[in-house]
Amino acid sequence: MAQTFPIAPAPGSTFWVLGPLSLLLLGLTASLFYFAHSARHVRFEVSSEGLRVRGDLYGRFVPAASLVAGQAKQLDLTFDSAHRPAIRTNAIGLPSYQAGWFRLGDGEKALVFLTDRKQAVYVPTREGYSLLLSPAEPQAFIASLEQVAYSER
Repeated sequence: MAQTFPIAPAPGSTFWVLGPLSLLLLGLTASLFYFAHSARHVRFEVSSEGLRVRGDLYGRFVPAASLVAGQAKQLDLTFDSAHRPAIRTNAIGLPSYQAGWFRLGDGEKALVFLTDRKQAVYVPTREGYSLLLSPAEPQAFIASLEQVAYSER
């Protein structure tokens, strides 16, 4: 005849640890889904007032007077290591999406919204940082920035 003995009940503190841990994991999962969603829904709006980046936690407005649009250029970051994001200072990095604050290969501070390294656009500002973006139409984007800069004169 076999006798069965259950385990002694765990103290209530065991379950108090699981609650916060579950909330942390849920928050982390929600954050990852948000950034994955943002990678496909970021928009760059160029107007006479400046450049507005929408659709991401790091989005912001850069006034036209702060943009150095005449020095904006298209880059292929697979070859240009000086402008490639090197050190993440406050950013998210997913396999094909980088967004937030980085130090570039040359040490410059940059706000990055990058999905396509072969067609990146570099835009310096007068605010102590540069923008490194991946617009769908890089040349049209640069032309739009130059038009805003021209109208500022």
